[in-house]
Amino acid sequence: MIEVVLDTETTGLKVEEGHRIVEIGCIELENLIPTGKKFHYYINPERKVSEKALAVHGYTDSFLSDQKKFKEIVEEFLNFIKYKTLIIHNAEFDLSHLNNELKILGKDKVDNEVIDTLNLARNKFPGSSNSLDALCKRYRIDNSKRSKHTALIDCDLLAKVYINLIDQREPTLDFQPEDYQASKENTEKILYYKKTVIPSKEELKQHNEFLKLNLKKNFFN
Repeated sequence: MIEVVLDTETTGLKVEEGHRIVEIGCIELENLIPTGKKFHYYINPERKVSEKALAVHGYTDSFLSDQKKFKEIVEEFLNFIKYKTLIIHNAEFDLSHLNNELKILGKDKVDNEVIDTLNLARNKFPGSSNSLDALCKRYRIDNSKRSKHTALIDCDLLAKVYINLIDQREPTLDFQPEDYQASKENTEKILYYKKTVIPSKEELKQHNEFLKLNLKKNFFN
């Protein structure tokens, strides 16, 4: 099963007010394991960034004016997500902006299957805060690099949150050099990773059928 964790940053909240996308980030997963394939662009929105959005992601008008426009990267983006399930936190927001960009170019809306991790979290933890930061804290995922909202960092964190939300986690201390430095502080951090298992074709088929049935049920409830 191939999925794409997706996140966008924008000039503001509402497409009805003319706001546009300034960044798209995607990370591909195969059977919940990152494949290493990524899609990422900063985008010239052809309008000014609102002050509130600037405070969230920090992308200035000057920086964005030198980036490619959405029309220049749209085909590469659509090819990257083609036939893949999209994993998005608060999918309504990202899809409204993506579909608006596609509408401007006279293209069809995104028709991929979508799993909204915000809905999964609300079903699992009703009444609790289910922001990405809150979920990272709940699952003890290190989000210290998230001083600003940036699409690829958010995708990386969301991939870890998603694996935990569907109860496919394997808790362990990760002693990889890039993630770990020998210190008392770091030895107290628990990271989660997906243990690599090579299933049979029949097991994969049963697993995919189970996920489709249960994730669709969660998404539409």
